[in-house]
This record gives sequence, C-alpha cells and structure tokens, in this order.
Amino acid sequence: MAMEKTLQAVYEGGVLRPLEPVPLEDQQKVTVTVTISEEGNASPDHPLLASPDEWAAAATDDISLDEVRHALSTIRSSLSETIIEERRDR
Repeated sequence: MAMEKTLQAVYEGGVLRPLEPVPLEDQQKVTVTVTISEEGNASPDHPLLASPDEWAAAATDDISLDEVRHALSTIRSSLSETIIEERRDR
C-alpha cells in the first residue's frame, strides 16, 4: 500500500531537504514530485532556515566536537522539533 505525503523542502547543494520530519527509514526509496512555488525559493522567514547573518556568525564559531556531542545528547525530542521550538521562541 502506497503512502502519500505533501511537504515543503528546500533544495541545497544538490539535495532536497525536508522542512519538517518525515516518516521514512534511512535509505528508503521514494518517488518525488516537485512543484516549484510561485516565489521559486523558500521564504527567508521560514522557522527552519537560517538567515545569511546567522550563517556568517556560525562560520566563526569556535566549538569542539565534544561540545556538539554534549549539546546533542541533551535533546529529548527529535532534533527538528527542538530547532522549531527554539526558533519559535525568538
């Protein structure tokens, strides 16, 4: 039985990245139908997209792999849910 789900994604570096969690397993094959929005690009105000200033600031962050591992280990829900909550709180 086929399942169908419509979701938004952003195209980056040759890869479509969903803007919400998807119920798929790693390496699961799917059929993708692409509909380009009238704007042609994802909204810069989307809660999951970093602004150019955020990307520039992150490029100069001095953070170790251990700090990243520790921060990730404190996440109790899915990573995407945590990011969405953080961006909503801004």
